[in-house]
Amino acid sequence: MTGLLLYARSRALPATLAALAATAAFAVWAAGRLDAYVDPDRRVPVVAMAPLLASAVIGASLYTPSDELDRTAVHRWWPRRLTQLAGLTALAAVLVTPAVLGHAETFGPPAVLRNTLGCTGLTAAAAVLLGARLSWLPAFGYVTAVYLGSNTARGRAATIWAWPMQPGAAPGAWATAVTAFVLGASLYAARGARPEDAGG
Repeated sequence: MTGLLLYARSRALPATLAALAATAAFAVWAAGRLDAYVDPDRRVPVVAMAPLLASAVIGASLYTPSDELDRTAVHRWWPRRLTQLAGLTALAAVLVTPAVLGHAETFGPPAVLRNTLGCTGLTAAAAVLLGARLSWLPAFGYVTAVYLGSNTARGRAATIWAWPMQPGAAPGAWATAVTAFVLGASLYAARGARPEDAGG
């Protein structure tokens, strides 16, 4: 048990859990202010931004303060990394979902789950390439650009490139988000986050 506690503390998991709870509370509050019961499409900002914020919190927890020790350890790190990432992703999806209960066919829980998977996958991949502290940046840039520029996007291609803004049942959006999560999680599990002083 001591080893697990040390691992949790080294990854700042208590603070991460508190930040995820705060993100979920903010999402519930924001959804309540949108009068979404009148029009489910008003949930789009919450469906797009709450998973994005949650993935940024998860990305910060991927930082390791002792990269050299981790890389020379006898035991394998990929199961711990994968468990941490998958567990936090599942927890984020469960916590944020109450903000958008109902309307599963449009912008309800399935859309939040899909966006949480996709955003976290992008963030995990960015942690490997840029480091944990900047891991939020690519997902933030992409989701924000799609949010601002996809109002008139229609057709099958749009369900792929504009997946964060699609209704919950869009198969192309699900395929893209799941692929992003699988690739990002696999890359992070295999390599870990980039050391913060690398290249500098």
